[in-house]
Amino acid sequence: VQLQASGGGLVQAGGSLRLSCTASGGIASITSMAWYRQPPGKQRELVARISSGGRGYYPDSLKGRFTISRENAKNTFLQMNSLRDDDTAVYYCNAIVYGTQFYWGQGTLVTVSS
Repeated sequence: VQLQASGGGLVQAGGSLRLSCTASGGIASITSMAWYRQPPGKQRELVARISSGGRGYYPDSLKGRFTISRENAKNTFLQMNSLRDDDTAVYYCNAIVYGTQFYWGQGTLVTVSS
């Protein structure tokens, strides 16, 4: 499975951004898709996950501002609203294949300026 993330960039605090992830190769084997992020100097953390059935999961700290969605089995999106300085990070697309194998995209940088 190959993952291509895009949509990052510079945005002002309070603004919105939509990230996209396109999967190719072995798409039918993907169990769920997710977005993670890694802020500068910090560990990578889960932002949102969506099952093959379309159910989303979010950490409590991000509920209400971020929305994950899928358009067919190939494209996954992350809509980010009311962005804050601490949302600045490299955002990674993630796929779980057959429930156990993790695949990662190359990351896309989101910078929120105040």
